[in-house]
Amino acid sequence: MSDAPTGPWTTGRLVELDRPSDRLVRLRFDVENQVEHLPGQHYVLRLRAEDGYTAQRSYSVASEPADPLLELMVECLPGGEVSGFMHDVAEQGDIFELRGPIGGWFTWAGEVTAVCVGGGSGVVPLISMLRHARRIGATDRLRVVAVARTLEELPYAQELLEHGAFVALTRENRGDRIAHPPYPDEMAPLVAAAETAYVCGSVGFASFATRLLGEVGVRSSSIRVEQFGATG
Repeated sequence: MSDAPTGPWTTGRLVELDRPSDRLVRLRFDVENQVEHLPGQHYVLRLRAEDGYTAQRSYSVASEPADPLLELMVECLPGGEVSGFMHDVAEQGDIFELRGPIGGWFTWAGEVTAVCVGGGSGVVPLISMLRHARRIGATDRLRVVAVARTLEELPYAQELLEHGAFVALTRENRGDRIAHPPYPDEMAPLVAAAETAYVCGSVGFASFATRLLGEVGVRSSSIRVEQFGATG
């Protein structure tokens, strides 16, 4: 979207912090002069050392636009300068440099019917979309598919399940469903009438999900992909 909002560098005070698992940390910031975002946008979080060295990383926004705080969910990656610091060192009250919102391609404001497929921490921007859909009464226009190895490793697992997301686990069974990525016959009813598809996850997951959507009849021109890697 060409009219997606963009925000400058600013600062944010970390007002809430919790660790839902040993690899995830949920962060909520009170952002100075916060610009209202669209679901699907991201922020850059920058760390600055006393000697002037900086490290920065982009993170998708989990909060919905009406939330007065900015919520990020950070996965602690091996050797990750920013993710490791935020998981192990950051404390409530700390001030951080932030820039955002950023991005106009991977956004959903609720005007079209969409299917969203997220792998692992790739579900984070889909949470923003899901929360927005609930607030504006557009849940009938959003179908969410979340894929993870185990339920414990899936960010926002309970929220996703409580609000109707289809969850596919690949390393553990859940109920009667045997551990496996989504099957085409599971996806077919979810993509029916969808005008746009969103895919977010690692490079490998994005490739898999895009092929799967194609198999069930989603046009490649209607698929929007946001992918990330260890170096992001």
